[in-house]
Amino acid sequence: MTPQEALDRIRRYDARLKALVQVFDPPIAGEDGDGPVLLVKDLIDVAGAPTGGGARVPLDPSPARHARVVERLLQAGWSIVGKTHTVELAYGGWGTNRAVGAPWNPWDAKVHRAPGGSSSGSAVAVAAGLCDGALGTDTGGSVRIPAAVCGVVGLKPGRGLVSLRGVHPLSPALDTVGALARDVATAARMLGAISGPDGAAAVREAFDAEAALAAPVRGRRVAALAPDALGELHPEVARLYAEALARFAETGAIVEIVPPPPVLEDSFLANGLLMAGEGWRIWGPRITQLSEVMDPWIVRRFEAGREISDARLEAAHQRRAEDQAAFNAWLAPYDGLLSPTCPIPAPPIDDVDETVSPLSRLTRAANYLDLPGISVPCGLTDEGLPVGLQVLGRPADETAVVSLGAAFEAVSGWNGRTPDLSGFA
Repeated sequence: MTPQEALDRIRRYDARLKALVQVFDPPIAGEDGDGPVLLVKDLIDVAGAPTGGGARVPLDPSPARHARVVERLLQAGWSIVGKTHTVELAYGGWGTNRAVGAPWNPWDAKVHRAPGGSSSGSAVAVAAGLCDGALGTDTGGSVRIPAAVCGVVGLKPGRGLVSLRGVHPLSPALDTVGALARDVATAARMLGAISGPDGAAAVREAFDAEAALAAPVRGRRVAALAPDALGELHPEVARLYAEALARFAETGAIVEIVPPPPVLEDSFLANGLLMAGEGWRIWGPRITQLSEVMDPWIVRRFEAGREISDARLEAAHQRRAEDQAAFNAWLAPYDGLLSPTCPIPAPPIDDVDETVSPLSRLTRAANYLDLPGISVPCGLTDEGLPVGLQVLGRPADETAVVSLGAAFEAVSGWNGRTPDLSGFA
C-alpha cells in the first residue's frame, strides 16, 4: 500500500482499534518515498519522536537518531506512518496496559479481547491492514503471541542477526527484534532488510530472504510435539493443531510426532527468572521513582526481580548454557519443531488473569534456548478467533524456519483471511 492509503485506513479504523500511539503525517519517507508502509513498536527509537515504551512518562522524549533496524528499513524503501502500542516496558504477554490503554483485537468488534503482547499494537495494525508490516520485540514470545491471536505472521530471529541499537531492553540475554506481516514472504523480506552486522551485538551476516523462500522442504524431517504432552489446550486449539499437522504433511516434509524434552517445559520458569532478574537491574531505579504512574502488574513483575541475587542470576545463565547444549543435541536430527503458538485463543480482556501467563507457555523456550521461530495462522475457532502454528528451528537456522513457514502457509487454507472491520469504522 502507499503511505497515503495507510493513513486513510488509520483515520478510518484506529479510533476504536487503538493500535497506534503516534501517527506520522507526513510519513517518514523511505528512499523510494512511496512504501511499503511500516509501523514501529513504541519500544524502538524513531528520531525526534518520543519513545513511550507503553508508559505515561516516555523512556526517551526525543531520540537523537533512529534505531538501526528503522534506519535499515528506510534504506530498503519502507516509509513509516507511526508507532504502535506496547505492554509497558514490554513485560507481559496478554497485551494489557493499565498505564496508557490496550488495543482491541480486530477479530471481535463487540468484545474487547486480548491482542497479545507485548507487541500488541503492531499485530493489531497488521491484522487490520493499517500497514504492510510492523516491527516488534520478542523476549518471551512478544512477536509470536500477538501474531497468533491476531491472525498474522510473526517472525523472531535468533540472537546476533539483528541489531538492538536504539531498542530499549527488557532482558539483554533474551531480547530480539522481529517482524509482523500478513504473509511469510513480507516478514522474511523485512528480516532480510534489518539483519546483518552492526559493530556491536549483531555479528551474523544478513539473512537471505529470497533463498529461504525458495528453499524446498520435501523430505525434511520435522518434529511435532504430541498434543497429549502439551498440557492443557483449549479444545479448538487442539483441533486446529491436529488439522495443521495433517496439512503440514502436504508440504512433503516428514512430520514425526514426538514427546517434548523436559527442557521445553522447564524453560518457562527459567526464562521468567532471567527476565525478572535482568529487567530489575535495568529498570529498577525508574520503577522505584515512577511506580505510582505505572501499570501495577508491571511493577509487581519487575519487583520480583529485586529478590534475585547476583549469584542466582549467574547460576541461571550457566544452567541456560547447559540446557541449550542438551536441547540442540535433541533437535539436531530435525529441521524444525512444531507446536501451537498459544494454548488458548484471545480471551476477553476483562477475563485476563495477570497472575498467570498461559499465552507464553509454548513460546518462551525459543528465547531461553536462542532459537529462531515463526508463528503462522492455522485457522479460526468456532467463535471466529485466530490460532497460530509455531515453527522453531535449530540455532541460527532462520532459513529453515522461513522455508517451513512458507510451505505451510501455501497449504494451510488460510489464504490471507482478514477480520471484518465494519464494527470499527
